[in-house]
Amino acid sequence: MDPKIIGIIVQLVSGAVGGNIVGAVASKLNLGPVGNSIAGIIGGGLGGQILGMVLGGGAAAAAAPAGGLDATSIISSIAGGGVGGAVVMAIVGFIKSKMGASS
Repeated sequence: MDPKIIGIIVQLVSGAVGGNIVGAVASKLNLGPVGNSIAGIIGGGLGGQILGMVLGGGAAAAAAPAGGLDATSIISSIAGGGVGGAVVMAIVGFIKSKMGASS
């Protein structure tokens, strides 16, 4: 399998895990397992791509966020995906909680 695809899959799975961790820790932001996972997957993809561009610099990093299958690229994919997933899940959960509070 292509290392680029593996890197993206790692980012998406890490994002889902990050989103569910935030949902479990911050119960007011919890969107449920499916909502946490969806927000986390989106954030994981975005976070991993952004981290790849920052660390790799430019369009080459966007095309190949993982860069390969070495330990450093896998760890950066996990970190970028997990943090991105957690941040997006927290933002979506915060917005949802504020919308529910005003109703």
